[in-house]
Amino acid sequence: MKQRVITAVVALIIFIPIIYLGGTLIEIAALVLAGVAMSEVLIMKKILLVSPEAIISILGTLFLVAPKDWMNSLPDQINTPFMFILFVLALMLRVVFSRNRFNFDDAGVLSLTMLYIGFGFNMFVQARSIGLAMLMYLLLIVWSTDSGAYLIGRKIGKTKLAPQISPNKTWEGSVGGTLVAIVVGIIFSATAMIHYGLITTVFMTMFLSIAGQLGDLIESSLKRFYGVKDSGKILPGHGGILDRFDSLLLVLPMAYLLGIL
Repeated sequence: MKQRVITAVVALIIFIPIIYLGGTLIEIAALVLAGVAMSEVLIMKKILLVSPEAIISILGTLFLVAPKDWMNSLPDQINTPFMFILFVLALMLRVVFSRNRFNFDDAGVLSLTMLYIGFGFNMFVQARSIGLAMLMYLLLIVWSTDSGAYLIGRKIGKTKLAPQISPNKTWEGSVGGTLVAIVVGIIFSATAMIHYGLITTVFMTMFLSIAGQLGDLIESSLKRFYGVKDSGKILPGHGGILDRFDSLLLVLPMAYLLGIL
């Protein structure tokens, strides 16, 4: 527990100024986080980080995260969708030249992971570009859902939510976490520069809170499939980058779907 608290404090000391200042700092932070997250998946799959497939997938992820204004000097044809397709094709060609030591299943997993991590962290930068209040709203939804689900689940949780994927999660904790997030969302909306109206805030927060919990379960499924407890060890007591950002990586695209990003 002591190690967990120390890591959390150090992470917040680094993370909060980056979020507050935004701009180039948060763009660089998103690139670093995305690169580490992709590396964690590669390590889970037991793929060497210096292998061609690893280099292709990490570069592909970083390209998806890179802000649009970084690409302004490139020809119009070199846009994000086109380049993503090129990286996927490069992985498919790697299957051919590796003589199936790296196979199409591997290429499929890495292509999907590039999209999952790259698009998620791209939306992270985009949320901050809209304003500090918007990014804080989304982060507070994730944090309050997670904390509420943990505390309420420990207190009254009895009915397992997804025992094969995450045995400790309960329906009571899940519902409780969403209710806590709704209360936090209403309070934050009333005190910050985010004004969607009470009913809209309630339903929007509920939707994003549920999305965050599904994001957590997606990453739990990934870890269970590869037989690992944590996605990485970069954050002592907390695991890896994916362990900390799993909920947010689904909340951000869902926020984009709602039209608030």
